[in-house]
Amino acid sequence: MQAYQDMVFTTIVRLTGSDSQAEDIAQEVFLKAYENFQHLRLSRTAGGWLKTVATHRTINYLSRYRKRWRLFSELRREEDEEFEPTVDVDASDAMLAALDTERRTALVEQSLRKLPEAQRVPLVLFHFSAMPYDEIAQHLGISLAKVKVDIHRGRVALALTLNRNGIASAADA
Repeated sequence: MQAYQDMVFTTIVRLTGSDSQAEDIAQEVFLKAYENFQHLRLSRTAGGWLKTVATHRTINYLSRYRKRWRLFSELRREEDEEFEPTVDVDASDAMLAALDTERRTALVEQSLRKLPEAQRVPLVLFHFSAMPYDEIAQHLGISLAKVKVDIHRGRVALALTLNRNGIASAADA
């Protein structure tokens, strides 16, 4: 458990955006691991298994509350439909690259937590779990087009949040 607790917790918190929810789900993951201890004890793939279980448990948890987060993610004000912010995502990436690893990780994690779940979850599954679009759509029970739109919007929102958090000034420091 000690060897994998940080990886499991980080995986879950990226998806949920909440430490308390991540703690609850992580407990479930490690209970599942305990039940399968005989198989995992000497397995070289225990870490991958735990990450997969953590991802699936989190998706299941979020699916239970899908109506709530879908309502908020799909509600748009009329101005939002007319205004699509243009953000240079590559510029944000370049500024992030200028930061040390610890500061960069902290900024990204902080900014991810500010995203709505409908954007954060597909974005994290795609970038941190390397899950393909069609698999994300299947796991979340949404269309492939919605996955692509949510990931795009999540990238734009993440870049905006990073810029607002003073990534440029942090890179200069």
